[in-house]
Amino acid sequence: MTDFSLHTLEHTIAERAKVDDGSSYTASLVQKGIGRAAKKMGEEAVETVIASIDEDDKHFISESADLIYHLLVMWHIRGIKLDDVIKELARRTAQSGLEEKASRKNG
Repeated sequence: MTDFSLHTLEHTIAERAKVDDGSSYTASLVQKGIGRAAKKMGEEAVETVIASIDEDDKHFISESADLIYHLLVMWHIRGIKLDDVIKELARRTAQSGLEEKASRKNG
């Protein structure tokens, strides 16, 4: 196992977003803004869905990694931290999925 985590990725994205010499894909996405990052994440989401149905596990894993990376880039642009999302997931898992879903309709 490795020490790599989503927190590691979050930190790496934050560091690479600061690069201004044209060498960072992350920085280029951040500079283009949330619209471009969202479009790219949407493309990756579609590719992940297709890979889940039609491709082997290695390709599905690769597309899943792309999707997660682009989601974290969007969070960075919006100023959302991984811990914010983890707290929301923890809140939701404190109740059944059906209860949580019903609460979204009322709240």
